[in-house]
This record gives sequence, structure tokens and C-alpha cells, in this order.
Amino acid sequence: MSDFSLDLPDAPVTGPDAAVSSTDAPADPAVSRRKREMHKLEKRLCRLTGQAIVDYRMIEEGDRVMVCVSGGKDSYTLLDILQKLQRRAPVRFELVAVNLDQKQPGFPPDILPAYLEGTGVPFHIETQDTYSVVKRLIPEGKTMCSLCSRLRRGILYTVARRLGCNKIALGHHRDDIVATFFLNMFFGAKLKGMPPKLVSDNGEFMVIRPLAYVREADTQRWADYREFPIIPCNLCGSQEHLQRKQVGHMLREWEKEYPGRTERILHAMQNVVPSHLMDRALHDFEHLRTTGVPDADGDKAFDEEFFPAASVIQLPETTPRGPAGWTGEEPGA
Repeated sequence: MSDFSLDLPDAPVTGPDAAVSSTDAPADPAVSRRKREMHKLEKRLCRLTGQAIVDYRMIEEGDRVMVCVSGGKDSYTLLDILQKLQRRAPVRFELVAVNLDQKQPGFPPDILPAYLEGTGVPFHIETQDTYSVVKRLIPEGKTMCSLCSRLRRGILYTVARRLGCNKIALGHHRDDIVATFFLNMFFGAKLKGMPPKLVSDNGEFMVIRPLAYVREADTQRWADYREFPIIPCNLCGSQEHLQRKQVGHMLREWEKEYPGRTERILHAMQNVVPSHLMDRALHDFEHLRTTGVPDADGDKAFDEEFFPAASVIQLPETTPRGPAGWTGEEPGA
């Protein structure tokens, strides 16, 4: 796959600091430092997003990508970073932003159209009253997310077909992917995650998650800096006892006590050894036979594993470094 060129120039700042001009007043050290930090953050977001696109071959020549924009920090960041990559990509692809207005009470209908108009990206607002359906079918106090997601998915497939899109981009980030792994393990008894790329349920579209390597903390910082007009989800976001919230709290506590743990879990999900699990569909235990030949993946159950102390763990790269283009290697990013 060809590469993206992400050499980001020290261009005029587009965030709130843009109001500060060197011609108006002496440079404020705090403002200058913040601009440098945000420039590094921008490069990191572009590099990690580009790397995920390369690793999983998410976007190719001629793709028409429907970017689902909910009004939350992650989907705003996704659209913003994809626009930056689009300007530097050696492959041509189109972006179409789509929002599903589910007719939730209090949802501000004018905010997203006004924002999207300013981005220059073609956009479509689809209005479907799924809120009433969910409220009618789900008993009070029960989790609404599952039904809401199914309804939303079907509508988005229809919209993608109508708009001629072959890829559907969602704003899930690294932390979402790791949390989903534990949700499935704890509550679904499955070792199953949220893949960066998969075929849609109806087999018609490719669903991609370009922020797969990006930390939630970075999407939050970028959203704060860019002052995206965040629209909260009042349908399910206010449900305090969601299993996803419990898992998220667990991961945050782990990260506080053992910095880098979330990153290591993500690496583990990319480094699976089927012969050392118990899934008979993934490994043919039934027909396993001795060969008399040493096997690097053989029985190591009694080997002493070496796990470095948490305080001295050196994390590897988020992913193997790919070619510069899409990922744009930048020192200090």
C-alpha cells in the first residue's frame, strides 16, 4: 500500500491559540509551549492513525468513506485527522460525513450541520426516530445500547448504500478496543474484541476503525484544543451501571497503578498463540501427534516466564514502524 506524507509544517495554529499573534504582542511562553505540545499531539494522531490504516489496509485508491459523526470527541477527531491525511495521501479517496439524528429530546439539530459546513466535507444528516423505538421496547432501567446499536447499524448501512460509500469509518479508539475485549471475556465468555477492520453484517461494506492505535486521552486533548462542539448522548450515556463503564473504570485504575498496561494488552491482542489456548476450532488438538522434531511453539507450560517489574517495563512501539508516507515519521512525535 502506498504511504501518506504527514510532514506537518509549523503552519498557523487553527485552535484557540490562533488569536495570539506575534505581531500583536511578545510571545507568551505558556502559549508557545501549548502550541508546541498540540503540534506534537497532531503529529502523533496522524502517525498512529496512518499506521493503523497501513497495517490493516483500511483505505485504498478510489474509496468513498462514510465517516460516522455522532457529535462526540472521538468522531470529531476521526473526521479531523482523516481530512489531514486525505490532503497528503498518495491514494485518492473521498470522505462523506454522516450523522444520525435519533430524535433524542434536547438534541440540538443545528450544531452538527453548522460545524460540518465549516469543514468543507460533504455531509448528510439522517433523521430517524430510533429514540422512541428504544424507549418503547426497553424496560426502564435496562441497558439500551444493544438495541440502539442494532437500529443505528441498519440505518447507516442504508445511508452508505444511498451515498455510494464502500467503507464505513467509526471513531472507536484503542481504549474502546481493549474494553470490548474484557467485556466479551467477563460477560460473554468469549475471547473476542473489536477489530480494526471487518466486513459489515450484510456483507456489503467494509467497516474500519482508523483510531485503533490512538489513546482516548489524546482524542480528549485534541477535542478540547480544537473546541469541537460536543453533543452528549443522553439516551444511554447517563446509565451509570453499564458494564462498559465498569470495565472502563477497571482499566483506568490499572493504568494508574501500572502505566502502560493498556498498551500491553493491545499488543497481546496482536500476538495470539492459538496452540496455547483451548479453542479446538483454532487449533487441532484432536489430531495433535508427536513428531520427534523440536517445536518452538511446543510445551512451555513449565518454563519460567520472565515478567519485568512494572516500574521498569519498557513498552515497545505501538506498532512496527511502517514506511514514512501514511505514517510520517517525525522525531519527538
